[in-house]
Amino acid sequence: MRHRYAKILIFILALSLFTPAFADEGLWLFNMPPSSVLKAKYNFAITPEWLQHVQLASIRFGGASGSFVSPDGLVLTNHHVGQGAIQNLSTKDRDLMRTGFYARTRAEELKAPGMELSVLQEIEDVTAKVLGAERPDMTAVQAAEARDKVISALEKESTEKAGLRSTIVNLYSGSMYHLYKYKVYTDVRLVFSPEYLIAFFGGDPDNFTYPRYDFDITLFRIYENDKPINSKHYLKWNTSGLKENELVFASGHPGSTGRLLTLAQMEFLRDVSYPTTIANYERRRALLQEYGKRGLEYARQAQGPLFGIENSLKATIGYQSGLLDKALMAKKAKEEQAFRDAIRKDPATDREFGKAWDELALAEKRFAEFFKAYRFFEGGAGFSTGYFGMARTLVRLAAEKSKPNDERLREYRDAGLPSITRRIQAVTPIYNELEVFNLTDSLNQLQKEFGIMQEVKWLFAGKPAEDVAKELIAGTKLKDPEVRKSYLAGGLDAVYLSEDPMIKLALLVDPVSRGLRKKYEAEVESAETRNGALIARAMFKLKGTAIPPDATSTLRLSFGTVKTYVESGKKIPFTTTFQGLFDKAAKFAGKPPYELPPSFLQAKTKIKLDTPLNFIATCDSIGGNSGSPVINRKGEFSGVLFDGNIQSLPARFVYSDEQNRSVMVHSQGILEALTKIYNAQPLVNELLGKK
Repeated sequence: MRHRYAKILIFILALSLFTPAFADEGLWLFNMPPSSVLKAKYNFAITPEWLQHVQLASIRFGGASGSFVSPDGLVLTNHHVGQGAIQNLSTKDRDLMRTGFYARTRAEELKAPGMELSVLQEIEDVTAKVLGAERPDMTAVQAAEARDKVISALEKESTEKAGLRSTIVNLYSGSMYHLYKYKVYTDVRLVFSPEYLIAFFGGDPDNFTYPRYDFDITLFRIYENDKPINSKHYLKWNTSGLKENELVFASGHPGSTGRLLTLAQMEFLRDVSYPTTIANYERRRALLQEYGKRGLEYARQAQGPLFGIENSLKATIGYQSGLLDKALMAKKAKEEQAFRDAIRKDPATDREFGKAWDELALAEKRFAEFFKAYRFFEGGAGFSTGYFGMARTLVRLAAEKSKPNDERLREYRDAGLPSITRRIQAVTPIYNELEVFNLTDSLNQLQKEFGIMQEVKWLFAGKPAEDVAKELIAGTKLKDPEVRKSYLAGGLDAVYLSEDPMIKLALLVDPVSRGLRKKYEAEVESAETRNGALIARAMFKLKGTAIPPDATSTLRLSFGTVKTYVESGKKIPFTTTFQGLFDKAAKFAGKPPYELPPSFLQAKTKIKLDTPLNFIATCDSIGGNSGSPVINRKGEFSGVLFDGNIQSLPARFVYSDEQNRSVMVHSQGILEALTKIYNAQPLVNELLGKK
């Protein structure tokens, strides 16, 4: 009787703890879609054909998202997602960030160096194969090693058999493993990008706010064998607009959420990780702002890195705001304690799951003890220059390639080698003065934190950080792609015999870095996986898989409605217009960051000013969703997600659709701007499927 009572109590508790409070919550797997929720709430029957079409029309842009929007390989994403490529194609005399770009013919499209896009072709559940490698008598470290060998073998076998980039994704903290198979494209060309002034209108003050007035889009085209690909699965354009409360979907690659984390894991982020990260971003932002004041060319060089830092800083502060909310954390603590208490009432359940939370808390405590060292050495924060990244990759690639595939560091296994090689060989601009500036700052921090370490003493040799940085940057030959290729060809001998100071630096700190990585994997990662998986399995017993897993930078589907919200007693409209854009620019007298580019000012009389420019919806999203296509029931392209409002940031941990909104560029606004402002009628015709 007592056991029966315990089971009933656990089930009731599960309903309260694990059922999403709002049905629009969720970053859902494409092979485990929210069919019942969509049918019950929106009377939408999601079909396998609809899902496959959207999946094959969705594109992974590194750590962001995009989509096919024509049968000729035309791809649409955000300007800030394509910003790296746009800057790489810019020069001192041709600043595409400032002027924008439009290729009026295919011959004028610009090849983006080192760019790689991928499309998910297939998902296979390999949970049984991976977890079958574990034995009950194994320690957490032994179990992790056993799983890793199976994962390595499965990825290698799939890559060789299917000819697709194959990677296994850890879901539900290691309770589930899916094999993702990607088609990879490496010939990507810039077709259109607006001016930075309008792509990021409002600048940092308006970032993560709403109402917004941004034309944050960029168009690329994918080629194979020097011809545009035939993209059979692409999103047709929605020309009829959107209505309030209309159902929409976002298909993208959200980076990371922490909704299934324990209280101890959230406290680690709040007390250790986020404060360090925020302080670092704030310092680097101030330094880059000073660097940009040296002149126009300095400002151009700093623009991309500064945008990334400001965006990441604001996001991290928003995440931290949720963890600093005492009511939120108290609610989390109460729910977790109630769940644990219920488990303890059933001895069998307690034996299986009861210790998981304590083991996780111990792992987080251990990580806190060496977090800074891990971040500075293995994380590379002590050596902030692209040259060090190249050098470390060359050093580790040479060492890892000599090992069996399943014994390598995971990022250097066969499945990932083509991407690594392509990145190393890519011809991209590097600005040595900026590299010295960044490296000096990170070396100062390294010496401050770890100046007593012998390796750090050897590096500095009694010299100030700036002198060390200048010597390293001036002495390295890694700027030359041919030199990098020679290291790839030369392997271990070339690396060990190198006189390049940056290669020598990578060799000097690699033993320390590898030691910290091994410590992290043994004491933290393996414990997080084992115990996180136990908690997830407890959830499965109680509620099945009605809760989607946390985001993993892999393709997910979210849904919601186009919807207003109330802030400070004021109803916020679900769309903004071109009229609102011009009004806001006028309100601030066109002063930065509310300055409009000449193209918009000159075309004002041509524009239909009540055309929607941006809109909001309750679709769940997080960093990585940038560039996600937003589609209607028919699967038509209705907008592109580029941001969330400030209220959406704590949703990294707890979602609520009361004020949480994703922000999109409207499909009608895109057509209006391309037609009336940029005179890009051929591009509009392609988007609309016209010859």
